[in-house]
Amino acid sequence: MTPDLRLTVGRERGLLVSVLCLLGLGWGLTQPLGKISVSTGHGPFGLIFWQLVICSVLLGAITFARGRGIVWRRDALIFAAIVAVIGTLVPNLTYYVSIGRLPAGIMAILISAVPMLSFPMALALGMDRFSPARLAGLALGLAGVALIAAPGAGLYAAGLLAFIPLALIGPLFYAMEANFVARQGTAGMDAFQAMFMASLVGVVMCLPLTLLSGQWINPLNGFGQAEGALVMSSLVHGLCYAGYVWLAGRAGAVFASQCSYLVTAAGVFWSMLILGERLAPLAWLALAVMLSGVALVQPRARPASGASDGVAVGS
Repeated sequence: MTPDLRLTVGRERGLLVSVLCLLGLGWGLTQPLGKISVSTGHGPFGLIFWQLVICSVLLGAITFARGRGIVWRRDALIFAAIVAVIGTLVPNLTYYVSIGRLPAGIMAILISAVPMLSFPMALALGMDRFSPARLAGLALGLAGVALIAAPGAGLYAAGLLAFIPLALIGPLFYAMEANFVARQGTAGMDAFQAMFMASLVGVVMCLPLTLLSGQWINPLNGFGQAEGALVMSSLVHGLCYAGYVWLAGRAGAVFASQCSYLVTAAGVFWSMLILGERLAPLAWLALAVMLSGVALVQPRARPASGASDGVAVGS
């Protein structure tokens, strides 16, 4: 390898690692921002509606700039509706209810359960093969949740244990979404277009729920810290997703999936920095156990089948 080629390869590797780190830091930031968003009493449907509106505008701009647009085919609309429900409406509803009670750092740890919940589903659907190592990873994930629920983790005394199962509904539905997309595909759409369509259909589905539940948030009534956190969280999510799709296409989905470690670690870090949270020693142990589990259940490299392999499309 010539010196010029080594320099080029080194720069490429440095760029990919830098993007990976930025994705982890960005998505981790959405944890404390989510807690701030609910701090003034905004209802979850109102928050989800505006999050979907912001994501639709951002991802729509990217989609149209790439020469694509809204897809009116029946299969595309059905796909978008399913992903909107299992990838946004249900998990975000439980997320906003949970994060209003649980520490954001704990929520960041629990979100790392997605790949561990996805593995047994893929196994049951015949989409993955049994592996003792990945089974051990699943066991470590369960052990991590048990440690979080243990008295020494800080939630038992605060009476917050009841919200742990609720908080795990989000990762469960994200795992369902990942397997649905892996099995059914994206109805002929690329990843950006698929997420744009899911966000757009989600707006239509969420609006009546927001109005009927009395959780409408009128942007003309003032723009404070909670509203600013919601806007920033939505923009960060959209930008990180765009970066994730680019990274998966450039370096492969297996490399891009490594950001799951960074998201959890960054979520804990940002929660400590922004919210002043401090995890109990047992919660730190739970973090280490959960990340070890994630390492064991991560997908292994396989022949490329498209830039969007392994990319979730929920918003």
